[in-house]
Amino acid sequence: MQPRDFDKAALCGEPSYVWRAGQQRRLEMIVRAAGERIRGRILENGCGVGMYVEHLQTFGGRVFGLEFDFERAAEARRRSPRIVNAAGEGLPYPAATFDLILSHEVLEHVSDDRRALEEIARVLKPGGRLVLFVPNRGYPFETHGVYWRGRYRFGNIPLVNYLPRRWRDRLAPHVRVYARRDLTRLFAGLPFRPVEQTVIFGAYDNLIARFGGLGRALRAVLQFLEKTPLRALGLSHLWVMEKVEG
Repeated sequence: MQPRDFDKAALCGEPSYVWRAGQQRRLEMIVRAAGERIRGRILENGCGVGMYVEHLQTFGGRVFGLEFDFERAAEARRRSPRIVNAAGEGLPYPAATFDLILSHEVLEHVSDDRRALEEIARVLKPGGRLVLFVPNRGYPFETHGVYWRGRYRFGNIPLVNYLPRRWRDRLAPHVRVYARRDLTRLFAGLPFRPVEQTVIFGAYDNLIARFGGLGRALRAVLQFLEKTPLRALGLSHLWVMEKVEG
């Protein structure tokens, strides 16, 4: 794993640098949500260093990646030539270009999340799907760190997301967090129909690496909760949205 640039982590989040069980599990969710679109034209909108781009290419589609950070985009180009350095609020593609768009823990970092979704809607073909992962406000930890007394503190900070919104946003002004109603408002008026709207827990690979069987037991329990109402406490929203004729 590369050394962390904490300023960049605050602004853009931390991409996947290694491929472990957590990334593989989410890839399987993406493939399941995509259906036959997995062999079409695919965009990962916010591709980091290109790990998902590399793995999506194995399914036979034509995969593109877009990354806001120049250094990460340059690293992603080592895995694929179809990487551009641009912002999600202005996608450099014609309308109705893609069969599938993946936005993986990215929307919370963009300057204008509504504008970014409008651009996704523009470049998706009718019948194309967006697979969206964003952080859940119901999760007991803020995973992007906080600012405290003028300093950024990286790490998982407990209970921040349970504070009133104005207090939470003072501690974490660098990243959004979403309740279900926030996402519903964000998609209002856009040409999408819901295919799947759920909440998932993580894979906790770091805990398993540190604690072995205890970590695996915790992961099994938490992922079982995805089948219960307690999924509301999960790490991320997973929304699969299909573009309809506008």
